[in-house]
Amino acid sequence: MKIAALQMVSGTSVAANLQRAQSLLEQAAAQGARLAVLPEYFCLMGQTDVDKVRVREKPGSGPIQDFLASTARRLGLWVVGGTLPLESPDPKRVLNSTLVFNPAGELAARYDKMHLFAFQRGTERYAEADSITPGAQPVAFDCEGWRMGLAICYDLRFPELFRALSEASACDAYLLPAAFTHTTGEKHWEVLLRARAIENLAYVVGCAQGGVHQNGRRTWGHSMVIDPWGDVLAMQAEGEAVVTATLDRDRMARHRESLPALGHRVV
Repeated sequence: MKIAALQMVSGTSVAANLQRAQSLLEQAAAQGARLAVLPEYFCLMGQTDVDKVRVREKPGSGPIQDFLASTARRLGLWVVGGTLPLESPDPKRVLNSTLVFNPAGELAARYDKMHLFAFQRGTERYAEADSITPGAQPVAFDCEGWRMGLAICYDLRFPELFRALSEASACDAYLLPAAFTHTTGEKHWEVLLRARAIENLAYVVGCAQGGVHQNGRRTWGHSMVIDPWGDVLAMQAEGEAVVTATLDRDRMARHRESLPALGHRVV
């Protein structure tokens, strides 16, 4: 199954970001991808954290969701909609949600980000809990014979989430939209992605924001697809890109057979 990670450098205009996302999705479909993943905050990297609250949508209704559904249907493509802001019980915060649409344009899965990023070093500060309400439930979905687990950005640092997904129903691949900061990404992004692939003997697709944004933020990029042995199959450092690779079930089965670690767990 050919998949694509769509790296973006999203700006402060929802309309402009959707236009760029549409172009990348069209490129992915033209290259034969069956599933394409957009990055976290693909629809908006605002000037302030409250900008995402202003463009929040009700679940099932809104221009961002309509765009994802109609594009999936038009291209006949599985579209993993990065993240977009959905209404939460707290009117001052949103849910940071990944929505998956199947090739008929139907909602196939929704995952609300569970772990909220916090970081401070000098003048660089992030506190997602100021504007985001955490989700509460791991989510996986079936896609043309593959079991796909969903995670978002900071979730990558919590291996127990990935194991919880596997224990519920063994995942063949994990899809991770992200907007890693340049500071943390430079040190941690690739090693954590490869660790999650190796310890679960599964494919991992890390789809990131990658560049300097209109709001001045710099994201690490390096969107990549990693196989169950920890090998990087494809990668793009910075800038917009369509990063493609093929998920091979036989390749995964060989690795799981030669190293049956998933059956050796005792806790």
